[in-house]
Order: sequence, then C-alpha cells, then structure tokens
Amino acid sequence: MFSQENFSKRIFELRKQHNLSQEAFGKAAGIKKNAVGMIEKGKRAASIEVIVALADYFDVSVDYLIGRSDIPER
Repeated sequence: MFSQENFSKRIFELRKQHNLSQEAFGKAAGIKKNAVGMIEKGKRAASIEVIVALADYFDVSVDYLIGRSDIPER
C-alpha cells in the first residue's frame, strides 16, 4: 500500500544523505524546487514518471520509496 508519509520522509532523507539542495534535487528529478518542498511536506503527489526517475537516481526500489518495503535495494 502506498504511504504518502513514508514517501515524503524517504525523499527528504535521501536528498539530505546525498547533500542535495531542493533546487539540485529538483533538477535531477525534472521538477521545480517548490514542488520538491511540497512533496517532502506531503502536500503534493509525484507522478509515476518522477517516482521512477527518483528510484533510478538514488538507486533504490520504487517499493522502498513508496513505503511498500523497508529494504532500499532493488
């Protein structure tokens, strides 16, 4: 089951672990800085294309990002 709370938390944590600003992270994900902030706060959903791009960028599984798994590896 999808968990917006887990997704938002994991996106924030991964961004911080990689020392990325919201702006740099947004460029990598193909979204604007303000969208990153809204996603991290759980106020905006990400499209499947963005979720897949983020999973690829951080080399984690989509299931991990959306909270269906606690194991980040693919």
